[in-house]
Amino acid sequence: MANLATALRAEATRIARRELRAEAGSAKKLSADYRREIAELERRLATLEREVRAARKQAARSGVRPLAAGSVGNFRYSSSSVKVHRKKLGLSAAEYASLLGVHAMTVYNWEHGRSKPRRSQMAALAAVHKLSKKEVLKRLEG
Repeated sequence: MANLATALRAEATRIARRELRAEAGSAKKLSADYRREIAELERRLATLEREVRAARKQAARSGVRPLAAGSVGNFRYSSSSVKVHRKKLGLSAAEYASLLGVHAMTVYNWEHGRSKPRRSQMAALAAVHKLSKKEVLKRLEG
């Protein structure tokens, strides 16, 4: 009986090792595939970073300035500039908001630095900054 138990234990161990080896082999293959993919992505990233640096150098040489994060064309956004411009035009936040096509609370939040305008709203702000006081009042009346 001791021989039979030893033989069964040995056979179970052999089968378990064979299955573990098969599982470990597939895991090793997947791991190697992932490592190759990561290495390829790192090479692509390095290439793209070199291209961006080269483009920036080229732009600097040609005198082209990229847009700042809070700007559209020559217009640069700042929370204080919105408030100063609104006061200069003599408008309430609600009137200024209707001129821009936004809610009055949006203008309030811009003025207090709690939020920033979206790209489309930046374009509207830039357009309003180009208008004279008479043109603004005419638009509000119409």
